[in-house]
Amino acid sequence: MIRSSLFSIFFFSGIILILIVFIPTLFLPQKLVLFGGKLMGYWSQICLKVFLSSKIIIKGGENLIKDKKFFIASSHQSMFETFFLQTIFNSPVFILKKELLFIPIFGWYLKKIGSISIKRNKIARENLDFFDDINKIIFNTNRPVIIFPQATRVLPHEKPPFKKGSARIYDELKIYCLPIAINSGNVWPKNGFKKSNKNIIISILDPIKPGLSKEEFIQVLENKIYNELDKIN
Repeated sequence: MIRSSLFSIFFFSGIILILIVFIPTLFLPQKLVLFGGKLMGYWSQICLKVFLSSKIIIKGGENLIKDKKFFIASSHQSMFETFFLQTIFNSPVFILKKELLFIPIFGWYLKKIGSISIKRNKIARENLDFFDDINKIIFNTNRPVIIFPQATRVLPHEKPPFKKGSARIYDELKIYCLPIAINSGNVWPKNGFKKSNKNIIISILDPIKPGLSKEEFIQVLENKIYNELDKIN
């Protein structure tokens, strides 16, 4: 309990400090704000190690895609992955719920780094620009897009069916999907105290090639991630 409290105090104090220090970058080139995002990722790693004696283990580094367009589909058990994945990939673009953009200061940063928002359970007019925005990012930059197919943070033992958004991206863009399984909820659960002396494993799985139907893709993706989570949880 004490270690969990110390972690929370120092982690969030550091995040707030980074946000304050980087406020001027909101009016400067985007790459400076993106550097602040990486700092947040490294800060989370430091706090996990110092206060919880938790290491971050990355498996499957050989599966990283370097010469093809791709998007990332990751499991989501904690806010950890929203910070730390920025240290592994080249300034990834997060697909997130629109409400997050209205958080004071933090929402400004999300807009500045090019995050793509979507309104949950809405189709048609309110999300018309969604795929246009993703296309621009994927084909005009070297930044991958990250989506969390579970749509929200879940407990380690929970296995909700994946939302169809990732299948639509896969079908529309005709590019590779890089699945990632992360057991962060075992250390940094969405609710309650943090747990010490446990490691967070980030497992980068075999890429899924383009060409499957949307139905086949979502089934393959779900099986890959949940089967890996069964191994690392």
